[in-house]
Amino acid sequence: MTPTPSNVQSLANFAWSIAELLRGDFKRSEYGKVVLPFVVLRRLDLILEPTKEAVLSAAANLPEDIDDETRRMMLLGAVGSDIKVYNTSRFTFAKLKQQDAGQLHENLIDYIMGFSPDVQDVFLEKFLFTDQLKRLKDAGLLWKVFERFTEIDLHPSKISSLEMGYLFEELIRRFSEISNETAGEHFTPREVIRLIVDLLVEPDRDGLQREGVIRQVYDPACGTGGMLALTEEALKAINDKMRVELFGQELNGESFAICRSDMLVTGHDPEQIAYGNTLTQDAHKGRQFHYMLSNPPYGVDWKKYKEDIETERDEMGEEGRFGAGTPRVSDGQLLFLQHMISKMRPDEAGSRLGIVMNGSPLFTGGAGSGESEIRRWMLENDWVEAIIALPTDLFYNTGIQTYVWILTNRKSAARRGKVQLIDASGERFWRSMRKSLGSKRREIPDEAREEIVGLYTAFDKADEKVSKVFDTTDFGYREIRVERPLKLAFEVTDARIEALKAERAFAKLEEAEQDRAILALRCLPAQRWTARPAFEKALAAALKGQDVKLAAPVKKAVLSALCERDEEAEVCRDKKGQPEPDSDLRDTELVPLGEAWETYVEREVKPFVPDAWVDESHTDAKDGEVGRVGYEINFNRYFYEYVPPRPLEEIDKELKALEAEIAGLLKEVAA
Repeated sequence: MTPTPSNVQSLANFAWSIAELLRGDFKRSEYGKVVLPFVVLRRLDLILEPTKEAVLSAAANLPEDIDDETRRMMLLGAVGSDIKVYNTSRFTFAKLKQQDAGQLHENLIDYIMGFSPDVQDVFLEKFLFTDQLKRLKDAGLLWKVFERFTEIDLHPSKISSLEMGYLFEELIRRFSEISNETAGEHFTPREVIRLIVDLLVEPDRDGLQREGVIRQVYDPACGTGGMLALTEEALKAINDKMRVELFGQELNGESFAICRSDMLVTGHDPEQIAYGNTLTQDAHKGRQFHYMLSNPPYGVDWKKYKEDIETERDEMGEEGRFGAGTPRVSDGQLLFLQHMISKMRPDEAGSRLGIVMNGSPLFTGGAGSGESEIRRWMLENDWVEAIIALPTDLFYNTGIQTYVWILTNRKSAARRGKVQLIDASGERFWRSMRKSLGSKRREIPDEAREEIVGLYTAFDKADEKVSKVFDTTDFGYREIRVERPLKLAFEVTDARIEALKAERAFAKLEEAEQDRAILALRCLPAQRWTARPAFEKALAAALKGQDVKLAAPVKKAVLSALCERDEEAEVCRDKKGQPEPDSDLRDTELVPLGEAWETYVEREVKPFVPDAWVDESHTDAKDGEVGRVGYEINFNRYFYEYVPPRPLEEIDKELKALEAEIAGLLKEVAA
């Protein structure tokens, strides 16, 4: 991981010290609502200060009948460069500081309202900054906080856009910690982003060096824009003349505001960063992208959006984003992945995407479930190129195992029909941090990242201890239903008569009817029947002898109460003479896709239960063949290494040494 620059850390500490001024008048969870927009405002102020007079002059000379778009373009022209923001207020931070402190609130509002409309939206609608300014004024803190921010130099010559990303994310992490929020929902460790970017870009390196290359990058849960910024940095490092267009969408208002602000000052179109829920309000509908990457929230339910998502699934089917299926409502990770796949370019250039997820999407859900069907869809379409298991304790809000999925619709010839699994969770791929950041105790150093990319590039020639290549069908199976015959023995006993009385259908009878039926049962011989037909015949005779007529549900209750399973009994058969299955003995077997289920059953089932058979009515909904198709990817199975237990002699020796040490300590205490 590239370490956070020292100047960024010192700026974060300084901003944090300003937050301490709010203690008592603001809740700790509200500090970010003041500090973050002030940081953005200060950054914009320093960027726009050199062209301030030119913008004011241009604004003063605009024709009265000019339309909004022409006005915007002329004012941006006065700003120059690639910056897509202007401010027509006469104020700057320096001039605000020269004014009467009592007028600061009014002047700051004037300053904010002087920004271009898209920036006004950031401060007024997303940061709700005017509300915070009023609270600061009422608490008598506005001048103190503003004055401290004038001391921070955030000019691009002092702190780059990449360093600004570090600053924002460090502040978000701190504010999230003190308010018990999940900082990991806002950003991803930089070394993980760099790994994903390298894996996405490496196969295209040669082609990216041509002239006139344009690449579009998309993150459907972009947070503060860290993934987008690092992808652009990596692409520009390959070809600094490349045109990189960044697109994203974010649900969190503050993160969206920061990301859009960054786009404004780095020359990107801010309209390409959208606000809202990606899963229900796709702001980039109809667009496809060359590169996509994301770290969607783990284990976050989509219950609130269930109706909208399932409506799209049902109405649009495979033409929509979720036609392959929907996962359980408690986890929406695979919804984001399907959304990204829907934005793959169908042309020759195609698309590559990387996404960080926890272990659930690998194996959760059996055959026929939404998760399994989504995996099936991806693997049968041959989009999954590689999956990399990362070390634990990498993320700020969780220590769980995470995985990077790499997908593409333009695999190289060697990779077609194949999936590479890389186990980068071992000690050689991480190092401990000197100071933990929340749950983040480890990081992936640059050399380890390069090794992982090297393993990926080597493909089937990589170290087999940590990299394995499989056919896509190796992860598939057919879940067949194995039945065994029902064998029942019947006997009339006091205990079973009591059990019959508890049967719902029998309990509904009038008391007199119950008594007559029980009397008839007690007339049966005191014996054990091991053949159901023989017992049914004897039962019919006993009931007839007592002039008792039982409806079918009641008769079924009688048979159920008086029977028990008996391996020595005869097989129960239906009206066609076929064996009836015993639901209690029903089992399933998972047959690898590459093997006929008949062969599997003869080898794995028949030798142990010769009377078993396969329910051939249990078929797959898609191909109609026997057994439901399922897919799962079990990393532990493929990379498990048996470690033999230590010899007993060694353990015994260690125990004796510990006993001796304890005895010595006790003597010292007693003395």
